[in-house]
Amino acid sequence: MAKSTPTAAPTRTPSVGRIALVIVIGILATTLCQPAVLGKLPLQFLLKNELHQDRTALAQFFLIIGIPWYCKPIAGVLTDAFPIFRTRRQWYIIISTIVATLGWFYLGTVKHDYNTLLSACLLVNTAMVIASTALGAYIVEASQRLGASGRITALRLFTQNSASLINGPVSGVLAAGAFFTAAAISGGLLFVLAPAAYLLMKEPKTEQTTPSVVLNNAKDQLRSIGKSRSLWAASAFIFLLYIAPGFQTPLLFKQTDELKFSTQFIGTIQFASAAGALLAAVAYSFLCKRYNLKQLIIASVLVAGVSSLWFLLYNGQTQALVIEFQNGFFFGLAEIAVLDLAVRATPVGAEGLGFALLVSFRNLAIFSTDVIGSKLVDDYKFKFEQLVWLNSASTLFVLVLLPLLPRQILAYRDGGSATKAEEEMGTGPSQPTSRNSLPPT
Repeated sequence: MAKSTPTAAPTRTPSVGRIALVIVIGILATTLCQPAVLGKLPLQFLLKNELHQDRTALAQFFLIIGIPWYCKPIAGVLTDAFPIFRTRRQWYIIISTIVATLGWFYLGTVKHDYNTLLSACLLVNTAMVIASTALGAYIVEASQRLGASGRITALRLFTQNSASLINGPVSGVLAAGAFFTAAAISGGLLFVLAPAAYLLMKEPKTEQTTPSVVLNNAKDQLRSIGKSRSLWAASAFIFLLYIAPGFQTPLLFKQTDELKFSTQFIGTIQFASAAGALLAAVAYSFLCKRYNLKQLIIASVLVAGVSSLWFLLYNGQTQALVIEFQNGFFFGLAEIAVLDLAVRATPVGAEGLGFALLVSFRNLAIFSTDVIGSKLVDDYKFKFEQLVWLNSASTLFVLVLLPLLPRQILAYRDGGSATKAEEEMGTGPSQPTSRNSLPPT
């Protein structure tokens, strides 16, 4: 039997409202203030117009600065097994948020050189990954404790898409101004998370441990992850869903060079996409209580794959707004269903490492797919329309892999309470070591 993670002292369970507030503030900060979110359009136009980089170079820039996001499992081991000030989540969030804030102000002052900007973005992302991982583990723990993985995942995606709703028009305006302004605003907004985590997170204090005990705890996390068939099956499914050849950067070039869209209108387009995804989060919060995860994944992935073909008609401002809105909604449903799968496949007791591993596969695929699509255009002279067809077919293909996922996870439907869910799945508080192969609740 694997050893447990650091023992927590008894404490009063935080209120649902307090947990929800931590989730909302935390997700807004760690999503909106990434260099690849609020800073993306300013960085893209700086690289494209000032440094004269091509599609592949732009896509590779964001692939490289995303390296810390592919290494989230390392941060997961840290937060699960190495407490700071006897907490596994809170102080990781506070310290890394402060470091990332300082990194943003450094990014805003460095010279405009490809490699220098690359290094500064890596610094910001490294700190943000630690904060995001600790927050993700906190969310998984809350989901399992309350038996509401679908609803909490919907809240998480609703908040992420709210960030995108803000990001669209704001980043469009920032891209037209000085880059320092974008960096200062991103750093200032991110800093809000530090006092929020200090005041709102009521985390059980872990017992003081020796270095040897801490190392054993880390080994136990890795052993638990290695034996979790549910987690590895979910990881493969998530990676293959997102690795479909993408057209994000080729679309940016089409918008600016062919359709002559302004930076402000490109921001408006992102707003429309985020609005659709926001609506998807609301819809999923109801659907997850009525349909099981298998039904939700099949329906959402099928519709997302087919609906992406509307990009073939992307020829003007009106078409762009409508297409981006429907794509945000339909792919948003698929995104939430897949993240719901990730939460349910995360082993109990290894929330930081397990969920970070799953999300890392997603992050690597997201950044890689844009490089693949850009390279097909730059080096192999693919047309934009060919990328759209390829993306749609690849997305639909992943449904062939659905039988590989554990039946328990796919059959489970969002429950009302953790206790009820545990009874339905044949587990309970007295059987923690047997729950790694069952869907989190």
